[in-house]
Amino acid sequence: MDTIYVAFLVLILMGIAGLAWFSFLLYKKGRRNSEKVIREINKASNELKKSISHTYYQSEAYAQLMQLLDLKSSIPPTRGWAASPDLLLTIYETVKKISPSLVVELGSGVSTLVAAKSGARKVVSLDGSKEYAEKTRELIKEHRVRGVEVRFAPLLPYVNGLTWYDVSTIKDLKKIDLLIVDGPPGNNNTESRYPALKEFKDKLSPKAVVILDDVNREGERKLAEDFAASLPNHELVILNHEKGTAIISPR
Repeated sequence: MDTIYVAFLVLILMGIAGLAWFSFLLYKKGRRNSEKVIREINKASNELKKSISHTYYQSEAYAQLMQLLDLKSSIPPTRGWAASPDLLLTIYETVKKISPSLVVELGSGVSTLVAAKSGARKVVSLDGSKEYAEKTRELIKEHRVRGVEVRFAPLLPYVNGLTWYDVSTIKDLKKIDLLIVDGPPGNNNTESRYPALKEFKDKLSPKAVVILDDVNREGERKLAEDFAASLPNHELVILNHEKGTAIISPR
């Protein structure tokens, strides 16, 4: 009987030990899951804080811009595909600073209006979409702004399998004081905007400033760096904007 009791006791102890081990495993799994949930919550919280910060900054930049430009009519929505307010404010400040005789812009829209209203003598804006080019012309007309030419420049086959603006539409452009690169759309090919370097480098005036949007993306960042490298008397500054803005200006 003693042997049976001992064996039974051993079985009970083994059962208790097994239950304790199983509970420990469950605890570890639950803890790992809890830690994972906590990490995900912290990540989401940080992203939310970043989004709120960006939204606040964009609202602040937009309010400043509206006050500075004293617009008398409404403008299309900004952000998303369109230029963000932080970029638009940078364009305004740059035009005010350098007083360009000629601004050339790749990708038309609200930025075209801002460049013209900021005091640029002449603005030439290229757009690969006939529809959007016409919308920009209507926007300019509505705000009664002069000195702006919006050119429809269809996207045609370029080298290395790229498509870019019809180069015949830029043959007459030279001595550009401010070049704004915000097109063509760069979501399908990381190098879609790279031809701007070859086509415009020799069309810039010695004091020219180049502004590039979307440099948070790899392709646009490389274009900004290579553009700056091709202009030895200029320097590159990257602004921590919503989409990333590069400014290449004389030293």
